[in-house]
Amino acid sequence: GPSVGGAGWPVDGRLLAGFGATMPDGRKSQGLLVAAPAGTTVRAAAAGTVVYAEWMSGFGLILIIDHGDGHMSLYAHSETLLRGAGDTVAAGDPVATVGSSGGHGQPALYFELRRGGKPVDPRPWLGR
Repeated sequence: GPSVGGAGWPVDGRLLAGFGATMPDGRKSQGLLVAAPAGTTVRAAAAGTVVYAEWMSGFGLILIIDHGDGHMSLYAHSETLLRGAGDTVAAGDPVATVGSSGGHGQPALYFELRRGGKPVDPRPWLGR
C-alpha cells in the first residue's frame, strides 16, 4: 500500500486498508490499518482524555481517547499501552506501540475515528 504518515498521523507506515476497504481478515475497515514495525511509537492524533486502555476482543490491546465535541479515536492491536484510563494526553504524545495483539499476525496499527459514536473516515481529520 501507499506510504502514509506525517503531522497529525498516529504512526508512519504503509496503508494496508483505508476506510471502507476490506481488511486482511475479511472484515470491512471502519478506520485505517497502517503497517509499521513492531514497537513503533503510536502518538495521540489530538489532545484528549484516555477513556479505555486494555484488551478488547477483536482489537487486542486497544487505547481509546475522548477528544471532546463527540470525537473519539481508537488505537488497536498494540504491543504495549503507554497510558491508562483517566490520563490526559496532548497531540503527539506517545500512547502505545505498534504490535499484532488480537490481530492477523502482521504488526500494524488499526486507527479509527468516531464522531457521535459512528466511525468516519479519519483522513480529512488527520490532515488538518
